[in-house]
Amino acid sequence: MSKQIDRLLKEMEQEANTTRKMLSRIPDDKFDWKPHEKSMPIRRLSAHIAELPGWVEMALTTNELDFANPASYNRFEAHSQKELMPYFDERLAKGKAALKDATDEQLDERWVLRNGDKILGEYDRAGVIRMAYCQIVHHRAQLGVFLRLLNVPIPGSYGPSADEQGF
Repeated sequence: MSKQIDRLLKEMEQEANTTRKMLSRIPDDKFDWKPHEKSMPIRRLSAHIAELPGWVEMALTTNELDFANPASYNRFEAHSQKELMPYFDERLAKGKAALKDATDEQLDERWVLRNGDKILGEYDRAGVIRMAYCQIVHHRAQLGVFLRLLNVPIPGSYGPSADEQGF
């Protein structure tokens, strides 16, 4: 296994541990809650966070994602912890397995994000994987704000949270 793939796997595992802690804090009675009319409800936001580790597999086994093609992107929505956590674990396992089987040459190959004829971005596969990791962190932070507004204690991400330190 190359150093690049090893680093990507380590980062994936570190972010998965933090993500698992955050997702596990969602109360089952709050999956339909959202703080603003333009916000996603927690069920959609949490499901998107849970699916993102699977984007690693998608980046390595497809050449593109076309949001205009319903067959290329199936949205999952969670309505409870019982649905959410197994989905996260499944997507994580598939992403890790695909990355373990990847080659450096494969990481350099072109990958396209599109909406029909409109190209939203062109990346190498490693870039898509990094984008998925960044999306996890970004949306996990959104979820943290949602949970804070619901007065749910927030777990630490890269050190202890204010809740864990008793502030």
